[in-house]
Formats: sequence, structure tokens, C-alpha cells
Amino acid sequence: MATLTVRADTGKAMPEHLSHSKRFGTAQYDHFFADAMAQIHAEQRYRVFADLERMAGDFPRALWHGPSGSQEVIIWCSNDYLGMGQYPSVIAAMTEAAKRLGTGAGGTRNISGTTHPLLELEIELADLHHKEAALVFTSGYVSNQTGISTIAKLVPDCVILSDALNHNSMIEGIRQSGCEKRIFRHNDHRHLEELLRTVGRGRPKLIVFESLYSMDGDIAPIRRICDLAKYYGAMTYLDEVHAVGMYGPRGGGIAERDRVMHRIDVIEGTLAKAFGCLGGYIAGTVTLIDAVRSYAPGFIFTTALPPPICAAATAAIRHLKVSHSERCAHQDRVQRVKAELNGARLPVMASGSHIVPLRVGDPAKCKAASDMLLEAHRIYIQPINYPTVARGTERLRITPSPCHDDIMISQLVAALSEVWDELGLPRGSAA
Repeated sequence: MATLTVRADTGKAMPEHLSHSKRFGTAQYDHFFADAMAQIHAEQRYRVFADLERMAGDFPRALWHGPSGSQEVIIWCSNDYLGMGQYPSVIAAMTEAAKRLGTGAGGTRNISGTTHPLLELEIELADLHHKEAALVFTSGYVSNQTGISTIAKLVPDCVILSDALNHNSMIEGIRQSGCEKRIFRHNDHRHLEELLRTVGRGRPKLIVFESLYSMDGDIAPIRRICDLAKYYGAMTYLDEVHAVGMYGPRGGGIAERDRVMHRIDVIEGTLAKAFGCLGGYIAGTVTLIDAVRSYAPGFIFTTALPPPICAAATAAIRHLKVSHSERCAHQDRVQRVKAELNGARLPVMASGSHIVPLRVGDPAKCKAASDMLLEAHRIYIQPINYPTVARGTERLRITPSPCHDDIMISQLVAALSEVWDELGLPRGSAA
């Protein structure tokens, strides 16, 4: 009879022969991983994942499976900004597609995975951004990583100009392109122009930036960047992941709101935030999209999005193209939260968007504040520490939704005030 050994990390039984193999086969490597984790702990940035169970129809409430069992909590940091992940027509589209077509895509796009719901989704996305075509990826991260690298590689002698606070997915895309890069100071169009001038008008260039930066909540000077791109002959690549569905008459993003969408060459977005589903995409000309489709490893060699997800995302996009109530209610809640936090003299970092960051400035206290809110007040706000933000700028990132009512907002402000006092955190402006 086989002997079982109990694993320390899970408390579950493991066959003795596997335990023996682990001790004598790979133990020589474990210290590398242990050293790496010791460094994370020493820097006070070890991440703990909360075990949450969202409740459809009752967002932002969720069940937290914590040390003391399951308890109801209020989520204040979800990227499901408009609550579309629980919207009836979105759920209905997903369940109907699953019943009719099954759960998985069955393969890559080239090998039986190009399902009809996926093609309908790409048509819907191209229409959303008034572009000729769109291409769907398995995530927003992959769409940036493989989209940027492929586009830049296909342009001979291309130099990439990148905002200093671009998302890691964009940084990885730039790195994998192998192209020369120039970093311009965050949202500083004057510095961008200096770099463009040094590159020269004759050399191919790609300007890569975001419309709305998710950790500070600030917005790029898109019109000015487009002016510079036109003058210096550069392509523009705009990440709208935190803005699609949220801004513009049809939810096309900040570029649509500011009436400059037609001036952007490539728009990248996500289906996992305001649209409440999963996946990423780029939109542009037919020629560009076809080239990425044909050359991008991150597109070619991965399984396509399942039909139910595609159907749900399409339903969410179609709804938000014509419905303004979610965006209006959302902006009302955002302004109410900001006003009450400022009234309590909590250090709200100024932003012109729906992102509401509260500056803490210390990794240990940032995590302690998050733990106290969850354990004592049943409020979940994940701490944002390095490397997501720079050291010394640690924060709590609050994302109100149309589903957060006045009582929830009052409870949030009272809980934060109590935590701030208990931790001795400074009050007043975060500027």
C-alpha cells in the first residue's frame, strides 16, 4: 500500500514516491525560489489573494472565504466598472451560446477556433471604434504584448516612443519588438516633441500611450499627441482599456469623447473591464489587422476565445453603444465618493476620471489598511504596492460603480477614517 505524505503548502496528501522525488530530485533548485520570495517579503510587497465569490445580481456584494469562514463583503476595487458582468442580457447571451455551441472554441483561430460569435464580436469592435477591422486576443495583456511587438517588427527601422507610465504589457511588447525605444516623460507632449525632433521626420516611428492611466486616473493629451504624430510622420497606438465602455457617446473611450478617434491608427482595448467579460483586441485598417493576424505568435499559437464569452462581450458592447444610463450613474457615484472622501480630509489623489486613488506612501501600512478594512469592516480594497506603482507612492485604488449606493459610500468613508486614525496616516491633500 502506498504511503502518503502531507504537503505543507496545501495540507493535502501526496504519494510518498512523489515526496521522495521532490526532496532528492529538485531540492537543489528550491533555494533559488526561496531566496526570491524572501526578497519579496523583505520589501513588504508579498501579495495575498482574497478568495472571493461574486454574487450575480447583487454586485458589489461578494462572499469572502477567509480564515473565519465565509462572510459577505463589499468590493470597492473591481474593474467591472459598470457591473456588466452581472447584466441580465450579458448573462443570457453567454448561457444561450454555451447551450447552443458548447463551452470551448475547440482550437486556435486557424484550427477550427474561428467561431461565428467571435467574428460577430470583431465586427462589433471595429464599428465601436469606427475602424475597418478588429482582431480579438485572449486578454488585454496579450493584445498589447503581441500587437505592439508585431506591428513594430513589420516596420523597417522603426523607433518606438513610449510614455514613461505605460502598462507592463506595453513595455513587454516594446521589448519583444527589438526596436529602438525612446521614453517620454509621462503625459509630457513637449518632451515627446523633443524626442521626435531628434529621431527626425524621415524615420518610421510608433507612438505608444494610454488614454487613461489606471493607477493615477489621469488622462493623456491625445489631441496634442496626434498633432505631433501628424507633423513628424508617426503612427499612433492608443491603449483604451480603462476607458472603453466608460466614455464617449457610444462607449468608444476617451478618444471618442474627445473626438479624435479617427486620428488614432491603432486602438487597443479590453473586454474584461467595462464590458464585464474576458479578452483583448486591437482595431485599425484592414491591412494592418491582416498583417498582425498573419504574423503575431501570441495570436497564431493560442486557443481562441470560447463562443459564450464572445457572445456575452458582444451583448455588453451593443448595450453600452445605445444605453447612457450606466455611464451617467457611474459618474454620479464617482463624484459622490470623491466629494465625501475629500470632506473627510482623506488624501485623494486628484484625477479627472473614475479612478479614485488614496495615497498611503508605505507598503506595510498600505497592506495593513487593506487587511483592516476587510477583516474589521468587510470592505475589500486591494493594496497597490511596488512594482505596480513606484516605491513611496503606495495607495488604495477605489473604483466606484453604479451599484454602490449612498449607504455603502458612507460606510466606506467611515471605515477609511477609522483605519487612517488607527494607523496614524496623514490626512489632507495628496498633491
